[in-house]
Amino acid sequence: MGEDNIPKLSLPLEIEEIIISSNPKTEMTVDEVIENYVGSLGYSQIIQAILVSLAWMFDAQITLVTIFSDANPKKWRCKPNYTCHNTHESSVCGLKPGTWEWIDGHKSSIIAEWGLVCHHNFLAALPASCFFFGSLLGAAAYGRLADSFLGRKRTLILASLLTAITAFLTSFSINIWTYAICRFLNGLTRSGIGICCLVLATEVVGRKWRGQIGQYGFFFFTLGFISLPLIAFYTKSSWRLLYQILSLLVFLYSIFILPFVAESPRWLLIRGRKNEALLGLSNLATRNGRSLPANIELTDPSLIANDDKKMMSLWGCKWARVRMGKAMIAAFGVGFVYYAVQLNVENLNFNKYVSVAINALIEIPAVFGGSFLLGFMKRRLLFFLSCLFTGISCFLCIIFTKSGKDNIVGNWIQLGIEGIGFMAASLAFDLMFIYCVELFPTNVRNFAVSLMRQALVLGAAVSPLLVVVGRLSPAFSFLVIGVLSILSGLMSICLPETKNLPLFETLEQQEKQENLAHPHHASSNHSST
Repeated sequence: MGEDNIPKLSLPLEIEEIIISSNPKTEMTVDEVIENYVGSLGYSQIIQAILVSLAWMFDAQITLVTIFSDANPKKWRCKPNYTCHNTHESSVCGLKPGTWEWIDGHKSSIIAEWGLVCHHNFLAALPASCFFFGSLLGAAAYGRLADSFLGRKRTLILASLLTAITAFLTSFSINIWTYAICRFLNGLTRSGIGICCLVLATEVVGRKWRGQIGQYGFFFFTLGFISLPLIAFYTKSSWRLLYQILSLLVFLYSIFILPFVAESPRWLLIRGRKNEALLGLSNLATRNGRSLPANIELTDPSLIANDDKKMMSLWGCKWARVRMGKAMIAAFGVGFVYYAVQLNVENLNFNKYVSVAINALIEIPAVFGGSFLLGFMKRRLLFFLSCLFTGISCFLCIIFTKSGKDNIVGNWIQLGIEGIGFMAASLAFDLMFIYCVELFPTNVRNFAVSLMRQALVLGAAVSPLLVVVGRLSPAFSFLVIGVLSILSGLMSICLPETKNLPLFETLEQQEKQENLAHPHHASSNHSST
C-alpha cells in the first residue's frame, strides 16, 4: 500500500518541476511582443487602421458641412409681378421684403431660410464659432475617458454615436439660436473621434510604421472633405437633408463597423487586464499568420491605480508639464495657420471656388508625401521645415496681393505659391498629432493628445478674425500667417526627437529610459517629479 502511494505523490511534483524549469515565464513589453512576434505591420494592423480611420471621414464632413449649410446665396430674383432694378448687381438690402427670392430656394442654407443678410449677416458666423468652442471643451473630457475606465474603443463608439445624434437634431433647428446650440453640441461630441482614431491605429504597430499609419489616417479626413461636395450637390435644395444624411452615415458606421475594432492592448495592460492584453496581441499575431509563445508574460507597467493621481501625474512631472506646454504652443500656431490658409483664399486674386477645390485636392499628395518623408526624416526636422515652407509661401504671396484680378499670370503664380504653402501647412498639422502620440506614455497619451488638440482648435477659432482683417489688407493677413508659422516651427526645436523610439507605458518608465539615454538630463528630471 505504501509503495503504491510513492509514485502517486512524487510523479506530479516531478512533472511540475520539469514544466517549470523547461517553460520559464518570459516578461516582455508590448513593443517587444509586437516587434518580435506580432509583426511591426501586418494584415491585422492594416485592417485595424482602416476600420478606425474611417471615422476621420465623418469627422471631416461634420466639421466642414457649414461650407454648404451656412453658405451665402449669390443668386436671387424678383418675384412674379414685382420689379427690381439691376438684378444681377444690386444688393438685396435695398429691396423691399417679400419682393424677391433666392433662386436656389429659401431652404438651401440657413442664411437663405432665416434671412441672415444685411444687418443680420454677423449672426451667420455664430454657429461656426460655437462649433469650435464645443470642440475645445470636449477634447479634454474625451481624453480623460479614453485614458481611464472607458478605453479607446468605447470612447470612439460613444463619440461617433453622439455625433450622429447631435447632427440629426441639428436638422430640426427652428432658428439661428437653436442651430448655434446644436453646432456647439456637434463640436462637443465629435471632438473625441480624432484622438481615439489616431491612438487606436498607432498603438498596435511597430516603431517603424507608427508615423506612416498615423499619416494615412489623415488621408481619410481628406476623403471626407472631398466627398462632402458630392453629397451636398444632391441636397443643395435642403440643408436639413444634408445633415440628416451625414448623421445616418455616422450612425451606421458606429453600429456596424466599430464593434469589429480591437481595443488597444496597451490600454488593457495599464488598466491591469494583462490576460486580455495578451489575448489581443495573440489575435493580432494569428491574423498575421504568426503565433505567440506560450510562456510570454507582459511586463507590469506598475500603473497607479488611482485615476485622479494618474490625471495629475502629467502636471506633477516638470519635464512632462514643460513638454506639454511647448507642444500646445506649437499646436496653437499650427491650428491657426492651417485654417487661416484655407479661409484666407478669399483674399487671393483668384476665384475662391477654384482655390478651395485645389486646396482640397492638395491634401492628398500632402498625406502620401508626408508618409514617405516620415519613413526617413526625423519628426522634429520635418515639422520645422513644413512650418518654414508655409511661412515663406505666405511671404511670397504678399508680392502678388496688389497685382489685381486682371493679372492672370500673377494670380496663377500666387495660387500656386499658396497651394505649396497649404500643402506644407497640412503636413505640419498632421505631423503634430503623430508627434504628440510619441512624446507621451500610454497612461496619459490620450489626455496629452486631447490637450494638444484643444490648442489646435483654439488656434482655428482665432483664425477667422484674421481673415476679416485680410479683407481690408490681404498683405497683412499673409504676413501674420507667415510669421506665426515660422515661430511654431522654431518651437519644435525645444522638443525631443521621437523617431524609432519605443512607446512607453507610464511617465515613470519614460523618465527612467530617457534619463538613461540622456544622463545629463537625469538630475533635472529627477528633481522635478
